[in-house]
Amino acid sequence: MSKITELVWQMAEPVAQRNGCTVWDVEFVKEAGERFLRVYIDSDEGVDITQCEAVSRELDPMLDEADPIDEAYTFEVSSAGAERELKRPSDFEKFIGSYVAVKLYSAKDGRKEHLGTLTGYSEETGVEIEENGKKFVYTKSEVAQVRLRIKF
Repeated sequence: MSKITELVWQMAEPVAQRNGCTVWDVEFVKEAGERFLRVYIDSDEGVDITQCEAVSRELDPMLDEADPIDEAYTFEVSSAGAERELKRPSDFEKFIGSYVAVKLYSAKDGRKEHLGTLTGYSEETGVEIEENGKKFVYTKSEVAQVRLRIKF
């Protein structure tokens, strides 16, 4: 995590907690030539627009005062979403047994994306899924992204 995202996370977490949720992720990215600071929030009961708005309204002036970013940016607060990205070991632990999409940097078995049930994760061995009754393990160096997927 960058210094900016770490600082914003530290500022946002107590604000999120006062509004009945937690910070899922913070990202500071450049898209189409513009900078975006995004705070993703979550709770076991789900997040609604009023919580996003409350966190945004409270955090925005705090960011203005602390001024951790020396360039123009758009500030957004949103739900982590049903198909959120899993990044940290705690994310993987929380969602063992969930259906996921594993995107790889290079194709394996002719595909860059593999869908299955998350059955394990470790820093040493990587991401383990069960796909069509078979177990697959992808090392951290092979994995570009892991996201929850809704299975219909």
